[in-house]
Amino acid sequence: MINFLKYRYICGGLSLFAVVATIVGYFVMGGFQYSVDFTGGTQVLLKFKDPVSSTQVKEILEKQGIQGLVMREFSPTEVLVRVKEFSNDTRGFSEQVRGFVEKGLAGNVVTILSTDSVGAGVGAALRTKSTWAILLALLLMLLYIGIRFQIAFAAGAVIALLHDAILVLGVFLFLHKEISLDVIAAVLAILGYSINDTIVIFARIRENMKTMSGVSLYDISNLSINQTLRRTLLTSFATFIPVATLFVLGGEGLWDLSLALLVGIVVGTYSSIYIASAVMLLLRRA
Repeated sequence: MINFLKYRYICGGLSLFAVVATIVGYFVMGGFQYSVDFTGGTQVLLKFKDPVSSTQVKEILEKQGIQGLVMREFSPTEVLVRVKEFSNDTRGFSEQVRGFVEKGLAGNVVTILSTDSVGAGVGAALRTKSTWAILLALLLMLLYIGIRFQIAFAAGAVIALLHDAILVLGVFLFLHKEISLDVIAAVLAILGYSINDTIVIFARIRENMKTMSGVSLYDISNLSINQTLRRTLLTSFATFIPVATLFVLGGEGLWDLSLALLVGIVVGTYSSIYIASAVMLLLRRA
């Protein structure tokens, strides 16, 4: 039997460091980078026949009077052009951008892969609703586990979930990746995935507490984690494989979603074993 909880203080310290680093990084780096879903504006994803740099594209468009440009270079032949100006005629704007760039790069064929346009008011409302969606999910899970188990179990589960959400968002913060609706959807999915793992462990702990009177909660928790370990690892592995395939083969449009899910699967499995149970033990002793 593996003594998982033997390392709970080391893992707790590492997790606390990662969470604090994310929070400090948030303020030092000026917050998250949000996609056009949340900031409002218009963006066009262009594909080029020949390699081109985002700097070249930016210089061409600025000469045409388009200001407030933000560029992202996905590959040598794919560049995302974003302006913080909302356009009612998204299609016309994207064609205009394509025409300017194609003319400036004489001989390089330019294709429009996708366009998006969101008003600033709508973007701000989506950002607020996304934040409330995550907070509401955490609150409802706290109530559910508090009713089904005990408050110590509920606190352990929610702290583990909060830990998962912060670390997933932290990866996007430090990689300078944008927070989009896809990323928020992935975070909510990970919360559901992680709480499922945690509940399985907690349910086994509760069952063992009834049949193993006189045994310390520490030993019962360790035994319960070991008893559910095979299911936890098999579930995580079975989920990880298709998401990893999506990450590798899904293309740029699915990269952020699959990255968030991949990080969430790993972090969620870890927190179910080392964070949720450790916090529950700490509170039960208090």
